This record gives sequence, structure tokens and C-alpha cells, in this order.
Amino acid sequence: MPMRARRTISRPIAVLLTLLEAAARTSAAEDRPPRPPVVRRVVVSIPDCKLALIENDRVVRIYAVAVGADESPSPVGTFTIVNRVTNPTYYRRGKVIPAGASNPLGTRWIGLDIKHFGIHGTDAPDSIGGRRSHGCIRMRNRDVEELFERLRPGDVVELHDEEMPALFVG
Repeated sequence: MPMRARRTISRPIAVLLTLLEAAARTSAAEDRPPRPPVVRRVVVSIPDCKLALIENDRVVRIYAVAVGADESPSPVGTFTIVNRVTNPTYYRRGKVIPAGASNPLGTRWIGLDIKHFGIHGTDAPDSIGGRRSHGCIRMRNRDVEELFERLRPGDVVELHDEEMPALFVG
């Protein structure tokens, strides 16, 4: 009802009309069928140095990544995300590097259920596309920040030691 028309009716009736309009909007929202939950998973091809974000069995985005070097290979298997950390601190035997431009983990850490392994950013973006990490999946900071926003603990991460051309074409 237009505001001008409401001014000519009594206050209690105006309040009642407002409540009825709100109830009608709520009822319309409840009549819509609920959206099915989005099922997300990440698939990494170690030889391709690529990561695919898949939502409801549809490839949403493909990213170039760095994977484990020959002397420190990435683990192969199906894992689960257990935590997500913004601006992580890097801990290595005898070394602690706080969040910042020189942190090897970059701006985000997505931890897996295999100790000391995850998906993270980098302070060495030139390493992307090769076998350069200590086993983790390394991404450009802007890419890992985008991925970080979409993933949650419990989402699945598959690391494959085979090329997957069908997944990464297009």
C-alpha cells in the first residue's frame, strides 16, 4: 500500500497491514522448495599441476598449482579439509615466520586430515606450475583466497598421480 494512503488510516490498522505484508513475504519464501546443498570437492592432478574445484559434479574453476618436488612428493589419496586459516604462521624445525610477504604459506592455509599437508598460498608465485613444494599444493595467493571462500571443513580433496586431460580441458 502506498505511504500516502497509510497516513489516512489509523495507526493500529497501519501496523496490522505491515504485519500482514511481512507474513505474506515469509509465506511466499516458505513455499519455495529448499535448495539442495552444494557438494564441493577438489581434484588435483599432480602430473598436470592443476586443481579443479567441482560443485555438484560440475567443474567450476581450474587453477594452476605447484605440487611436491621429487624429493618431497605430494601424497596421493582422498583427504578431508579439517581447518582453514587466514594469514597463517609458518612453523618449521627451528624457524617461525609470521604472516606477511615472506611467509611461504602465503595468505591462506587449507589443512587436510594428513598431518602437515594442505593447500596454501605462496611467497614464490614463480613456482606455480611445477614440482616445487614440500608436498603441499601451492597456489597463487589471489587463487587460494578465492578457493578458501568456497571450501569448508569436511569438503573432500582428491590428489591423483595421473594426468586427467578430460577434467582439465576447456
